[in-house]
Amino acid sequence: MPNYRRVHIAGSTVFLTWVTYRRVPLFNQPDNIQLLRQAIRKTQDEAPFQIAAAVVLPEHLHFIWTLPTNDSNYSKRVRRIKVLFTKALRGQNTQLENLSSSRRKHRESDVWQRRFWEHTLRSEAELSHYLDYVHYNPVKHGWVSCPHQWPYSSFDKWVRAGAYHPDWGCRCKGAKATLGNRLDITLNAGE
Repeated sequence: MPNYRRVHIAGSTVFLTWVTYRRVPLFNQPDNIQLLRQAIRKTQDEAPFQIAAAVVLPEHLHFIWTLPTNDSNYSKRVRRIKVLFTKALRGQNTQLENLSSSRRKHRESDVWQRRFWEHTLRSEAELSHYLDYVHYNPVKHGWVSCPHQWPYSSFDKWVRAGAYHPDWGCRCKGAKATLGNRLDITLNAGE
């Protein structure tokens, strides 16, 4: 069995990617996005953290979280959100009969892929890179032609904070996307 190692630094800022099981587009439905938001809020009440950036695509999510200064356990929060969302989506009976024996053994359902991807951000340059990655992701995957068109993203929050120009990455009406007209971003800019 692989030995997955994750960096855990108290108060760190972390980029996270979660994928639905078999890339089923669960988040094509606004009701499911609302269930996800409820699971996040409940988890934040239980174990606080700040969401610096987020994008919810039909079959995967990207987050940038900042943890409290005395806490490094983002895995616990990811697990809790996944459990709360799964229970809200499926009800208390999350074990389906068509699951593999491995998924049944680990008490998993058919909602999320088992693992998630994380990267601890160590510099302002990395933060800038991952903020751009999060906000441009709906365009990259062909869901919209401009970041401002995707409703399930923190892009508008960052525009209001003055960190992005409203036309950043925009290809509306055939314009050429420019990704360099973002203003300086710091770890605290999205608060």
